[in-house]
Amino acid sequence: MAADPAAAETKKTGSSAGSQVGRRAVDARLATPEEIQACIKKQEELAAEGKVYDLGRIMVKTGVITASQLKRLINPSPDDSLAPSVQQIPGFKIMQKIGAGAMASVYKARQLSLDRIVAIKILPKRLSEDVEFVDRFYKEGQAAARMNHNNIVQAIDVGEYGGYHYFVMEFVDGDTVYDRLVKNKTYTEEDGLKIILQIARALEHAHQRGLIHRDVKPKNIMLTKDGTAKLADMGLARQADDVAAAEAEKGRAFGTPYYISPEQIRGVMDVDFRADIYSLGGTLYHMLTGRVPFEGPTPTAIMQKHLKQPLVPPDHINKSISTGLAEVVERMLAKNRDHRYASTSDLIVDLERVRDGKPPLEARTKLRDGLLENLADGAEAEDYYNDSMHPSQRRHHAPAPAASYPTWLAAVAGIEFIAIVMLILILAFAK
Repeated sequence: MAADPAAAETKKTGSSAGSQVGRRAVDARLATPEEIQACIKKQEELAAEGKVYDLGRIMVKTGVITASQLKRLINPSPDDSLAPSVQQIPGFKIMQKIGAGAMASVYKARQLSLDRIVAIKILPKRLSEDVEFVDRFYKEGQAAARMNHNNIVQAIDVGEYGGYHYFVMEFVDGDTVYDRLVKNKTYTEEDGLKIILQIARALEHAHQRGLIHRDVKPKNIMLTKDGTAKLADMGLARQADDVAAAEAEKGRAFGTPYYISPEQIRGVMDVDFRADIYSLGGTLYHMLTGRVPFEGPTPTAIMQKHLKQPLVPPDHINKSISTGLAEVVERMLAKNRDHRYASTSDLIVDLERVRDGKPPLEARTKLRDGLLENLADGAEAEDYYNDSMHPSQRRHHAPAPAASYPTWLAAVAGIEFIAIVMLILILAFAK
């Protein structure tokens, strides 16, 4: 089964420089995985004709990216490499670069005062002059600082030195959930539940403090060597009751297209914890099936499917998934947020029950409540049943079919009824 579409290009082209450029373009959202695949195909066709072109040049020639974008992808952060000012952040000794994204680079460092290893995220110079990015960068540090949970990457410090803005955090010695998916490996139900339960508890901790993460995805779940899962990257985190921020972001979609909730796509102001439940459900779906919930040639096409296209049940893709877990995943991925879990705590109850070999409680209770509510409102029960019920439940809860009789039998019954009525009338008059 295919892993994250962003991984397909890496698999096909290996670890070459071209594959790195293609991967970076996808990560930076400058190109879609399908556009990179088309460029790779073009590269292969030209190679068959004896014409050798690097992937980056083809990406520019076909209009996928610009020449200046290619230059930045080849040398992603020339201004945040190990420059003297970066190496001299007071109190820290930079050791090596361990990661780089579209917005920042991450370094492994030693905190001298406590003699411990930490991670330092550094905003590149080109973004340090962007007020919006700098503001978001500091908000990430402040949001993480309000969290104190074993399953959330701990914030240590945030500041600026030599024109570089930096965020010091706990160093996690391990990889991410995404790293395994890139290698075309899925998670067993047991392993998936173990990880997702930890992240659900981390989200419960955040939600109880009024914070919503808004970007839960495989890349933001880090795994230590002892199996502890930690939620990272609070870059899009926001206080649920921050009206000013909600007003400023109204109508804009914040999140990652493969895992984003429908309400985030619509840019509604009152995005709440249920958006995180949706994204966590999308992440679990990917972990169990090796596929993202919805795929498409562009981010817009993918988001349209989140809004309108029915979800293929995860146990239709991976037959080894239990019915109970499939029900939980579908409840998490309900398009209407009112049909999702009423709290992160309710979700945890169901995940723990499935882990213990019991049927989910909240998912099925919510289904029954929805049916009763629709019946009370005079709505068709079957509409809710078709929209909300997991296919495996339909065998047990489907509305009873209407009785069906042959036409001739119905006609005979009608004649007999008329005859009886006439006989009663004759007897009445005879008296």
